[in-house]
Formats: sequence, structure tokens, C-alpha cells
Amino acid sequence: MAVVEMSEALGLEALRGQSADALQPVSRMVRVFISSTHSDMKNERNAFWEKAYSELQAHCQSLGLVFELVDLRCGVRDIIADDHLTTELSIKEIETCQRISDGPTFIALLGNQYGHRPIPYLIPATEFESLVSKLSKDSEGLMLLNQWFSKDSNSDPPTYILQPITAHYPHYNDRGSESGQLHDNDVISWNLTESRLLQALRTAAQQAERDGDITVDHKHKFFKSVLEYEMEHGFLKTQGEASAVLFIREMPRLSKRDCKKNFAKFLLDVTADGLLDTEARELLADLKQRICNTDRLQPLCMELSKGAMNPSRKEHKEYLGKLCEQVSSQMKELISRNALQTSGGCSTVDPGWSWLKQELFHHAMLSEEKCSVFKGRDSILGKICITMWESTNTCHEPLLVHGPSGVGKTALLCKLAQEMRGVDHRGIVVLRLLGTSPLSSDVDSVLRGVCLQVCGASGLQFPHPHIANTHEELVRFFHSTLEDVSKQGDTLLLILDAVDQLLEANKPHNLDWIPKAIPPNVHIVLSTSDDCVEKCKSLVTAEQNIFRVELLTDVQGKDVIDAYMSAAGRKLNSEQLDTILYSFQQSGSPLHLKLILDIAKQWSSWTSMSSSHLGISAQEVMTQFLQSLEENHGKKLVSHALSFILLSRHGLSEAELQDVLSLDNDVLAEVYKYWLPPSHTLLRFPRLHWSRLRHDLRAHLAERWEGGVILLGFAHRQFTELVRKRYLSRDVKADMHSILAEYFSGQWSKGQLRPILLPSLTTLLNADRKVPPQPLWFTGKIANLRKLHELPYHLAHAGKWEEISQSVLGSLDWLCCKTLQCGVSCVIQDLSLCTDLTECLEIQMLKETFLLLKPSLDFSDGQVAPSHLVTEIFARLQGLADLYPSMIGQLCSQCMDWFGSCTDPVLVPKCCFFQAPGGPLKSTLTGFTKGVKTVVLCSKRELLVAGSEDGLIIVWSLSHLETLHTLSGHTAGVLSLKMMDKTNNCLSTALDGTLRKWCLISGQQLFCIADAVSVQTHTTAHVHLIEERKIIITNPSSLVKAWHLDTAEPLYEVTAEVCSVLGVVGDAVACICSEGTLCFYDTDTGVQNSQTPLPCSVGHHNITCSLTLTKYSKILIAFGEGRIHSVWSHGIESVVDLPSPALFLRTSEDEKLLFAGCDRTLCVFLVTLTSMQKVLDLHHDASVLCAVSSGEGSEIITSAQDRIIRVWSVTTGALLDWIGVMDSAVSTLAVHQRTIISASLIANQLKVWQLDYNTKHRSKSFIPAYCPLVVLSKDGLRTDIMDVSSEVCCMELAQQKNILFCGLRTGTILIYPLDFAQETLCLPPPESLPTVRSIAISPREDKMAVAYENAVCLFEITARDSFPCVDGPFERYSLCLLHSPISAMALLSDCRLLYGTFGGEVVIYDFKSARAAELDHHRAAITCITMSNWDTQALIGSQDCVQKLWNLSPVLLNHTMEYKGFYFEGVLCAVFSINDKYVFTGSLDKTIKVWDVSSGCLLYFQYVYSPVIKMMPHKDGFVAVSQHGSFIKEGFRCPDSLKPGYNPLCNFRAHYQVTSREKSLNAPHTEINMLPDFNPAQFNFIGIGLMKTKPSNTCVLL
Repeated sequence: MAVVEMSEALGLEALRGQSADALQPVSRMVRVFISSTHSDMKNERNAFWEKAYSELQAHCQSLGLVFELVDLRCGVRDIIADDHLTTELSIKEIETCQRISDGPTFIALLGNQYGHRPIPYLIPATEFESLVSKLSKDSEGLMLLNQWFSKDSNSDPPTYILQPITAHYPHYNDRGSESGQLHDNDVISWNLTESRLLQALRTAAQQAERDGDITVDHKHKFFKSVLEYEMEHGFLKTQGEASAVLFIREMPRLSKRDCKKNFAKFLLDVTADGLLDTEARELLADLKQRICNTDRLQPLCMELSKGAMNPSRKEHKEYLGKLCEQVSSQMKELISRNALQTSGGCSTVDPGWSWLKQELFHHAMLSEEKCSVFKGRDSILGKICITMWESTNTCHEPLLVHGPSGVGKTALLCKLAQEMRGVDHRGIVVLRLLGTSPLSSDVDSVLRGVCLQVCGASGLQFPHPHIANTHEELVRFFHSTLEDVSKQGDTLLLILDAVDQLLEANKPHNLDWIPKAIPPNVHIVLSTSDDCVEKCKSLVTAEQNIFRVELLTDVQGKDVIDAYMSAAGRKLNSEQLDTILYSFQQSGSPLHLKLILDIAKQWSSWTSMSSSHLGISAQEVMTQFLQSLEENHGKKLVSHALSFILLSRHGLSEAELQDVLSLDNDVLAEVYKYWLPPSHTLLRFPRLHWSRLRHDLRAHLAERWEGGVILLGFAHRQFTELVRKRYLSRDVKADMHSILAEYFSGQWSKGQLRPILLPSLTTLLNADRKVPPQPLWFTGKIANLRKLHELPYHLAHAGKWEEISQSVLGSLDWLCCKTLQCGVSCVIQDLSLCTDLTECLEIQMLKETFLLLKPSLDFSDGQVAPSHLVTEIFARLQGLADLYPSMIGQLCSQCMDWFGSCTDPVLVPKCCFFQAPGGPLKSTLTGFTKGVKTVVLCSKRELLVAGSEDGLIIVWSLSHLETLHTLSGHTAGVLSLKMMDKTNNCLSTALDGTLRKWCLISGQQLFCIADAVSVQTHTTAHVHLIEERKIIITNPSSLVKAWHLDTAEPLYEVTAEVCSVLGVVGDAVACICSEGTLCFYDTDTGVQNSQTPLPCSVGHHNITCSLTLTKYSKILIAFGEGRIHSVWSHGIESVVDLPSPALFLRTSEDEKLLFAGCDRTLCVFLVTLTSMQKVLDLHHDASVLCAVSSGEGSEIITSAQDRIIRVWSVTTGALLDWIGVMDSAVSTLAVHQRTIISASLIANQLKVWQLDYNTKHRSKSFIPAYCPLVVLSKDGLRTDIMDVSSEVCCMELAQQKNILFCGLRTGTILIYPLDFAQETLCLPPPESLPTVRSIAISPREDKMAVAYENAVCLFEITARDSFPCVDGPFERYSLCLLHSPISAMALLSDCRLLYGTFGGEVVIYDFKSARAAELDHHRAAITCITMSNWDTQALIGSQDCVQKLWNLSPVLLNHTMEYKGFYFEGVLCAVFSINDKYVFTGSLDKTIKVWDVSSGCLLYFQYVYSPVIKMMPHKDGFVAVSQHGSFIKEGFRCPDSLKPGYNPLCNFRAHYQVTSREKSLNAPHTEINMLPDFNPAQFNFIGIGLMKTKPSNTCVLL
């Protein structure tokens, strides 16, 4: 994905933060409002829910859409509300559907009723007073209007508001038997009052229309029903293509007499006094006519036969079924058509950018909202802008804005971003309001998004996948990106609001990822609460770069009030304003003021302040608000709805919330406390209840787009915490997580009945809740992302461990789906969540498995092939399946099933050959680009510090193994690190000659001394520290310099020719001088105290290493003669002899044990004040590189050149354990408690090992690691040790005759008949004793070719008396002097020899005719020549990316296969399958590849972590050995035909190309030139000519 593509997809203006116009998310919601009258169409509406709803839901899921039906009539007994807001709520819901729905938005079911005709809730003052003037003769009507309507002068312009019903009929909303009669009386009274009010308003409106004061349409609102309001907004007033489905039910033709006689039977409109409402019938007829007159939509019409509706009658049941079928069919057609148009219109937008587009839009909309009524803060904004301007052209610190919670930091930074956009239209403004979305709540997600946005805006190269998915690499890329932007001259402002949210959400991570030195033209502004300001001061030290946001003054508060109320179209009277100001003065908090104003917006001019109490803090105001919600909507509904939103992992959509509330029996019991639900088979939470609650909650809810769906969250963190504290006890929390888990698992979907006991019933009611099913995949390509994110989170918090182990973590389908769709990191987050909440060994091992496989999957371009993931899991866990059958065994069984059903080529592991979890490897620490030079740790502070040859120093926490700081400053490789005992500081030296002091808490560099150390000195101690006296001693350029530890001021300098400083002994600095003397200088003054000559037999240039024993105030020096000398403050003496010169000296932490590394032996000494006594000799198979003792001193840990870490017993010297094999030899070891940290000079990472682990989990190695020569026998594994007289150069095994041939450097060939264990044969070398280069055995095992330095000899393998025998040589093929040495060869059955050289030449030589022919030349050394099992074809591979497949009879080049990988290249070994259909290759890039022999095509690609060095065919696959010593056994499954477009490398940064010979019966062949006698000049000429010409695809048989 290129930069240009992203810029085109998202827009350059959007990436620069200048405009969000192009970022509007594409909705995946089909949100439909269903309109009908309450009672007339009840049966039709119920039938729709029963039959059509689930069908439409399933259809939307199949298209990757979310279906939501907004039915405000469902589940409610009466639509008339006390506050008269039903019509307003309906219109708002319809407008929301039209705003966000991707498809149809409206369904109307019209029958015989016109429906309830409400009194207008709001009437403009001028209009109302005009209407009242028309009723001068109707005193009763005037009295009623003045009684029920009150003028609100707070509205701008003034408005008359209809009073709540309970203002005059207080028992109208009463429920329960105790107030039943009073309630009924008030209902009747209101119905009559409403009718009389409407009559008065309609009379006045008709007169006003006649007088020309209002229009006909204006008059009509006093006659209009809720149904017509909904029809107008949902269909009649909309423009564009049809987005509605209308159904009109016609009754049998009734006479006026029948209507009047049977209106109750046919559910016709009636008046308040119980008579047929003929006016409503006329209005309904007009409405139906208006609908039919529209051209955009033909409504569905159906006549209901045989009178009134009775669902039990057959014909009416058929009618309902036909209705659902027709409505559903038309809806699905509209949905599908719109989905096709949407997908077609978005085809040019790369879906890989959708998450970034979504994130940018989210922060842009939040910022716009925060700035909408921003007032004041000019002073602090000006100071920030001036500070940025002054530091633009220099390196500088970030800026820090802080203040108490709710003081307005977020709004301030949003305003800053807005101002900077206006100042510099070409600048880049990146804004992140941290913690407001999942992607802004995680450090790596924030970094990834910021890097991509900046790269896209600046035209810089994107990070590679493995960089974008590794924290340390991502941090480094972020820093380099800022540097690149600065160099380009672009202006970049990065605003990170609320960094304390990241500190809370990412506890292991500190703020080390934010650079402390910002390059020119780049600015970073941070904000945090006062509680975390000290942590942020590690980044910002200068006071002028720290800005505190103060509380608002009274004047500023008044300005905010005016702006806020003006934007809302509201006013306040003086009493109300004074009350608000008084409450605000108690806190001065902008958040407190905003919460008050959200309430004040609802005040009318007559709202009295005497009965109102405003909280004096934001917390108190929010508490009062929640109390009022509980009173108005019910405590259960409020508490559970808010808790569900809070407990969701990423938020809930309104559709999900309604479904979850429909599963909540407690909420439903509260809703249906006083009456029964309308249906006993279907039970849903009434949508109208949520719409009313959402209307009141609107100021506290925040909407956020995710994956095309709007999710709800809370707008204020303080509100979130209040909800958590008020409603979520531990038991309640678990129960609610359980309901959410049941919803996202789909437990109660597909008609599954959930029981409930309602207060009005004595038995359980089993009803369908109509919640959607939750499949893992909606379609083959569309996954259920909401389930993937939410289900494991809720199962874990609900404590449902058996379910999570079986259906989530123990499900291969789940793990594959989540990995493919969300990434490996998301799976690891789920596993980490579970391990934090419970102790389960299998879950812990599964977590370790994904941590182990993450690095390999990070190399793919964000797309993981399922086969690679399943292979990774199976090849690691297969060996543990029997030990842990419940989850790991289940997973392995599923892996086998998956391999069995795979329709693509795949390698099937037959054994466990990847590192298994639960072994000694605990973690891998990354962040360096070159090898690690030095490692120190402080167990007391639990800090680990390492320095690399790339000049970086990284500080990790030992408690959680996360990066704390990356210390950059050195411009060359780090030489040494010195941790201070008494402070949290350390010293570092490097090849740039500098000495630097660092604070490990803040990550700040405290000072830098240039030219402080000599980079040529041979001593390992580059700096010496006397912490008590605050002195640093260094040895630059034959000098001794002393510096002050705190100030870096020079103290003194010793100008004598000092070769090296050994250390500090007491009050003296011990140095080796050029004269070969040992000199002592005073540590305080630098004055020489004394000098002593070195022993005569040694010299200062012969010192191999030294070590200071602080406890005993002496220095140990090891000399090349193999002795250790002890240096005291006044002299030197010989102490002990060593078996060979010591390469290093090391002590245990208490200095009781001394370790001396002497080649392959580690000598262990017991040290006292007066003596050193050898206690152990620990023998190794290779040179010892390092040794340390365990924390308790009972074990010695060593590393050697053979790349193995060994653990020894201190008391017995026994080898207790070994850990390996490493990628490179371990040069440094450190121990913390029971943990080992290893590092290598040539590896850019540290590895953390645990000494205590289950040895059953140890990875099994079958051969020593990094063994250069390996042969495989078909007879199985056995162990034999055979001595040889010289270095073995090559080995071959005659499989059938069971004879092993070993070629030695001396030219001798040793022959081991494996069936005769004690016997060894020998072929003596030729007279010149040339090295044996290669051995090849013929397929029949009757001949053997041996390549020496100067010739190839042919031997015959026979048997005498059943004992093997080798005769010859019978033939000899001499090689020219300038001929490149043979690197690989194969011997054919007909005595032809095919060989390749280190120069890339490939030659075929016929021993019978003594003629040679050169085949196509390779550009690099030939590494393998492999014959097919039937001796008809050969694969020739080289160190470059080319391998060639030859036909041998005749000799024709069939295929040239070129592979270009992301990392290494070159074939090491190859083998043909038993049937010769496939060839398997092992390469330097640590992969195994499978090629089709007939076509040359690559069929499969597998990463195996270590190069494969030997392969052998086995049944349906092969067995192999890796460089690490792992035994690999795999079968290959391949379908008869491949899918069109199949590409095994589609998810990797690699490609291959095959060039094949045209296979024609009469194809001409190009003759291969014979090489007469290998004339050197002619050979060179021919070689050069072949390299310059194109390879030949045909050749002539010899």
C-alpha cells in the first residue's frame, strides 16, 4: 500500500489535519423506522416481528450489515406521554435513520385508523397569541388554552409550551392497584380536556386561515396525527431514490351505516366521547391518496377479507404471511441494491485505510464539538503559540499542559489545533484525544496511526509490517519520521491530549516513546491531569515549557454562559443566571459549568429557583442528574443501561443495547411491573423507553464510528467513574458481564426461548427475545468483528472459564478468525486478560504460543495465511496434547481436522519442531538494530540496562519486561555501562569517545563529556567510579583523567604515559605504565604514590583481562602466561596458575566465587581475603565466553561458543540443565532471581530465560546445533560416537547398504559399516594429500565419486563375504588448476557425474566417454545438486535466488525458478518427493518451499525459524534437520487442481518467477560445447562468455 494510494483514498487535506470533509465514514447500518397506529395494525406489526424481522436481520448479516428496527409502538401500552414528546421523539428517530442508514429507512403499515392527533407541544408566541385572538367568543376555550399553555420567554424567540399532563392530573402516570381508580379518572379527564383543547385550537386555526394569517399547511398541524407526521418525515418530504416500503391495508367496502355500526369491530378512529371520528377518516383517505400520487414508490396494497382482523382465522393468517413476505421481499431488494451501489462506489478506497479514516474522523468531530462554544483562554493560547514560534528553528522539548480534571484542557488543545490550521494551511496538524476510542487507548495503536498519517501527509515511506507491529521498532520509526519531516521543512504539530489515559491503560509502558528532543519545525504538545504531571516532567524539564490551565474566572464563566445559551437558542432570567453563577463560583470548573448549562437549557422562564438545588461540583451535579433519571425512567433501566454501555469493551450500538436490555430480566420485570407484555411468545424491551432515556442522556453520551457502526460511550470520564461507583458492585458487574456474554455468544438467538418471571405472573414465561444470531463469520469474507472484540472480554469478566476455554480460546476457528481479522496482538490481549484474571496453565501456555509466533506473523503485510497460523500452533503444541487434553489437546485435534479439509497445498507437521510454550524462554527484548555489547542490571531497583553497537541504550523494567526508556545520544557503539549503587543513574561510554550520565527514572541525559575515553584501549573497564567521593576515572589517550560525578567538572589529569587503568585500590588508582611498571596515584589529587615493577616474565601488553574485588580492595590481573596476579595498594603478587590464559574474569555478587574462562574450561575459585582456592573445573565443548552465578549462589550459569547456556551446581560441579540453541553465541549473561538475561554481539535482541520451568516442555533437539554436516538414515534414530583423525569435510550415507562415508581434510576417506559397529575401513589419500571436497553415491549404491582438490575419482562399492568393500579408483577425472573447487555433485546410474563449483559453474562429465559439457552458469556458488528418485531429473541450487530443474535424458533445462525473499536467499538443500511430483527445498531465509516438478511453480511456503541443512523423502513428505538441531517431519497435501489465482506468497514481501522450456515434440536443441582438456585460458574465456549471454534452455544428450 503506497503513500499515494492512501493520500488519494483519504485526501491530503484530511491527512494534514486541515479538513475532515472527506472522512465521513461509510455506514454499515440499515436502520429502519416502522410506522403504524398503535392498535389498528397491532397484528400486522406483531407478525412482522415474528416472521420478517429475523429474515431481514439474516439478510443484512449476509451482506456485512447491521439491521436495526426502530418500533416505538412495540411493547408499550399507550403512546400518549405525560411530557407530550412522542411526536418529537418519532421525528428525531426518523431523521437519525435517514442520517446513518445504508439502505431503506422507513416502513409504514397503514390500516383503518388515522391515529392519535396530538396537541402541538410548542407554539411560537406570535402564532399562539394570534390564535387566542380568534377565540374571543369562546371563553371556555380561552380559559383552557391559558390554563394549559405557558409562555416561555427563555426561548428565542418566545414560545408557548403545553404543560405536562400531571401538572393538572397528578395521578395520570400512577401505576398499581392502590391508585387504579384515581389513574383511570385522570385518564378520562385528560382525554376530554385534550379533545376540548384541540377543538379550540382547530377553530382558531380555521378562522386564522380564513383571515389569511396562516397557510393551509400551517393550519393542518392542528389536525395532523402522529402517523401523518411520521409519514411526512419518513417518506413524503424526502428527496431522491426510494428508501421506504409502504403497506396499505384496505377493508371490505363498508357503507356509512356499517361504519357507524361496527367501528369498534373494525378499529376505526373514535372521538373522545366514543363516537366515530368521520374527520379522521377523511384525513386518512387524503393521506392514502397523497401516498398513491407519489411517483417514487408504489405502495403494497392488500384487501382484508371477511371483516375485522382475527389472526386465528385461516384467511387472516394467510394474509399476515403474505404481508410479511411482500414487505420482506421489497426490503431485501432495497437493501441489496443499496449495498451494491455502496460497495461499487467505494471500490477505489483501499479498505486497509478504513481504520485510520475512522480514527481521524472521530478526533476531528470531537474537536469540532469542543470548539463550538469555546470562550476565553486567550492568554495561555498566546503563550503556547509564542513558545512554539521561538523554538521552531532549534531542537526543543515537548510542551506540557496540565490542570485539574474538568478544567478544560481538551477544549484548549482542540482550539489550539483549530488556530494552527488557520495560521498555516500547508502545515500538518495531528490531533489525538487519547482514551476516547480503542485506537487512542493503546500506545502502539496511537503510534501506528500517527506515523501513517504523518507519512501520508508528508509523502514519506511507510513502515514495514514487522516494524509497525513491534513496539520498539515502532518507537524508533516514529522518532525517525519526526526527523524526516523536519529535514523536509514541513511544519508538524502533534497534539496528544490526556497522556495520563495511556499511562493508566498501558501500565507497563511509560512515556519513553515520546522524544525528549524535538527536531526543528516539529512541535509536540501534551496534556495531563495534575495527578500525573510529575511523570510527564521526565520529558519536559524547562519551566517555560510547562503551562497550567487555571480555573475559569467569574467573567469568563459569564462569557461561556452567554455563548452556550445563545448557541442553544435559549435565554436565562436574572434569578436563574445568578443561581448558576453562584453554583459555578464554588468550583470554577468548566465541566461543572457545562453540566449546569445542560440542565439550564431545559428551564422555562417560569422555572423557580427557590425549589432548585444545583450541585456545587461536577460530581454533585451528575449525581443529581442520575437521581432524576432514576425517578423518571426507573432505577433498573437507568442503572443497567448505563452499566452495559460502561462494561462493554469498545462501546455498544443502540441496536445492541436494545437487544441486551431485552435479555435483562430485571429491566423487563420493572417495565412490565403493572401490566403484561402484548405477546406471550415474543418479549422485547420497548424501544420507546430507550428513546426517552436517550433524549435525556444526550449531553452525557458520545457517539463513535467503528467499522461502519455508531457505538455509544460516555462523553466525560468523571461521568464514567460515577456510573462505575454508583451502580457496579462486584456481583452486579459479573451478572451484567454474563448477560453481555450471552448476547455476543448468540445463546438466546434463533428462537431459543429465555424464561422470565414477571411480577404480574405466577409462572415462568418462556418467550423469544428476537436477538440476532452471532456467527463467527457472516459470510466467507465478512467476520463478526463485534463478537470477536466483545465476547472474550465479557466471558472472562463473568468468570465463565469453561465456556471461554471451549468456544473461544480452545477453538481453532476462533483463533484463526481473530488473528486474521484483528491481528496477533489482539489475540495476545485476550489471553493476557484471561491470565490476569485466573491461573490456568493451558491459557498461559497458549499465550506464550502466540507470543512465540508473533514475530513471524508480523512480517506479513497485515494478512496472515490460515495455513501458516495453524502450522505455527500445531507444530508448537502437538507434543503437549497428551499432557493437557482439555484445551491444548482439543486445539491439536482441530488442527488435524483443518489440515484434512484444507483445499490448498499445505505442509502438515508430523512432529513438534517449533519451540513449545512453557519452556525456558520467557521473553525476547527488542529495540536494537545491531548487536548488544554490554548488559547491567540492578536487582534492587528491578532495572535492566543494555547498550548496543548502534549507539542506543535501552532501559527495561525487570518486573514486567517492558521498555522504560530508550536513551539516544551516542553516535557510535556503546562500550560499557556502569550502574550507580546509591542513585538511579548510570554511566555509559562509547566508540564516539564520550562519557555520558543518564537518569534511569526520567530517561534524561544529565551530562556528556567529550573525548573522555580511549576507543583503542584493550581493557574492558573504560570507566572507574568512586561513588562515595563522587569521582569518575577515565583513561583517554594514555592519560588518566578524573571528573566530578555530579557536575562533570575536570578534577585532575595524570600526564604520564599510562597504558591502562586497572581500577581503584583503597585510596589509589592502579595503572599500568608504558615502562612496564605498576603505578599508584592518589584518587583525590592524582599525585603518584608509588610504583612497582611487573613480574619480569610478563609485560603489560600480555594482560588478557582484569577485575576489581571491591570487597577485598584488590585487583586481579590475568596474564597471557596463564597466571593470575593480585594487586594490592602497595604491590603485586602471583596468586594462582591457570590451565590456559584467562579470556575473562568474573565474580559472584558477594565476591566469594571467582570465575576464570580458560578456553573450554571454566575455573571456579573460592576467594578469601588472603587466598584463592580452586574448587571446580567446568569443562565445555567450546570456548567459554561468560559466567555468572544465580541469585542465591547455588548455581553457575555459563555460555560458550557452541551457542548453549549451561547451568552447573556450585557444590558438585554437575551439569544441571542446558538451554539452547541460540541464534548466535552468547557474549553477555546477567541473572535476576531465577531469570537469566542473555545477549550477543551479533544479535540485536536480548533473551530472557527462566531457570524454573517444566522440563516436559523442553524443545527436543536430535543433533548438536550448528553442526555443519548431517546425514539422515531411514533406519531411525540412534546414537553412536566415532572418532576421526582429522576434520571431517563431507559425509554421505549409502541408505540400502547402511555404510557411512566421511571425507577428511587430509584426503582420507573413513568408511563405517553401520551394521558392524566395531569396524572401520579406510581409503588412503592420494599422494598430494588433497582435501576431500565432496562425495556422491550412485542411486544403486554400487559406485562412489570422490571430489578432491584437483580431481574426481570413481570407486566401486562391493561386498565380500557379506562385508562391505570399496575398490578403485577405476576412473579419474582431472581438474585444471584454475578450476573453482567443487561444492556439490551427484553421480548418475550410467556413470555420468553432475557437479557444481563455488564459482557457479555446472558441468556434466561422462566417465565412460571421458567427455565433459558445461551447463548453464549460475551467478553464485552451487550449494546443492539433488537427483530425483527415478534418476531422470536434477535440481541445482545456488547461493543466489536461482534454482534450475534439469531433465537428464536428454539433458534439457526444464525450469528456471527464481525466488526473491524479504530476508535471506539461497538454497541449502533439496529433495524430491517419493513419487517425483514435488521437490522440497530448504533455504537460507529459514523457509521450506514446495515446488511442482511438472510446472516449476511454487506450491507452498513455510517459515521454520532456522535454515534447513538436510532433507530426505519420507512417505507423503520429508524429514529434515534444521541448523538449530530440530528434527522436522512433515507430510504434503496438494489438491489435484489449484484455485484460480492461487499465490502462496500473497501475504509476504517476496515473489518468484518461473521460466520454463517450451515442450514441443520437434523442438530444436542447442548443442553444448565440449570442453577439451580444460585449457585454462579457454576455460576462463568460456566462463566469461557464458556469464554474459542468456542461459540456454535446451541442450544435447552426451
